Amino acid sequence: MSAAARFLLRRMAGHVVLLAVVCSCAYLLAALALNPRENYEGQRPPPPPQVVEQMLAERNLSDAVPLGERYLTWASGVVTGDFGSTWDGRPVNGEIAHRVGASLRLLALGVVVGGVVGVLVGAWTGSRRYGVADRVGTAASVVLISIPVVVVAVLLQAAALWVNQVTGVELLRTTGESTPGLSAGFWGEAADRARHLVLPTLAIALPQIAVFSRFQRGVMAEAASADYVRTARAKGLTRGRALTVHALRSSLIPATTYLGYSMAAMFTGAVIVEKVFGVHGMGELLIDSVGHGDVNAVAAVLCFGALCVLLTGALLDVVRVMLDPRVRTG
Repeated sequence: MSAAARFLLRRMAGHVVLLAVVCSCAYLLAALALNPRENYEGQRPPPPPQVVEQMLAERNLSDAVPLGERYLTWASGVVTGDFGSTWDGRPVNGEIAHRVGASLRLLALGVVVGGVVGVLVGAWTGSRRYGVADRVGTAASVVLISIPVVVVAVLLQAAALWVNQVTGVELLRTTGESTPGLSAGFWGEAADRARHLVLPTLAIALPQIAVFSRFQRGVMAEAASADYVRTARAKGLTRGRALTVHALRSSLIPATTYLGYSMAAMFTGAVIVEKVFGVHGMGELLIDSVGHGDVNAVAAVLCFGALCVLLTGALLDVVRVMLDPRVRTG
């Protein structure tokens, strides 16, 4: 077995163990912090206590049952793909199935746009340290990093409404995932979804572009002054060729690791963005479930977030193997 294959197998095994630990902690924390019993006590008239206890026990939500027993029941269901029921008896799997597509589209676009554009901007400014582009990029990045995601989302909404009003054409949609009742064929509906995705994608990607560009700028600036780049220049390569072939390749290795760890922050931003733009995804489900003390639903959304982070990390491990010859050679 090659060194690269051994590296990927070790990383994959670590991801699986970490996923199990994170999901277990997510359920235990949700079960300790949330109280689904309040949903029944707030009804007028409230159901009889024995009826409430029976419904909670049937849904594995009763705090009268020991936490360890509830965890084992939940974990045995998760192993078979069943995340249990919500506090009012709806299957959590059904809720996830209705919402997971919207969140995956938003997160995938946010990762691609934020990561790729951020790395390219950082590499460009890092190769031109203290120039006009570097100073402008630094100022713009600091401003974006300082603004909360919710403010970025609201500003984008306001800007889109102004553009639509000035042009007299609704170029960008500010709420929802698609236009209800639209029948415009495959391409028409795809274009409509794209118009709805532009603003929430930008709201997620812009802060990430700012962060990635700052990180990549520092790495690229260090790589551009390295000995191997000067050696390549001495052998006849132009500055642009030496930076592209040698400096950029080596600077992408730490960037891939950083991108994997930043996925958790991107998921947190997506929760806020979904609520602002009325996207009925996993983020909206998380906020609503926390408000209802819905332990099983909250745990399911947190498990989804952990899975996204670890799958991104696994994909970036493959990219790291392709970029770093030291991994391939042991």
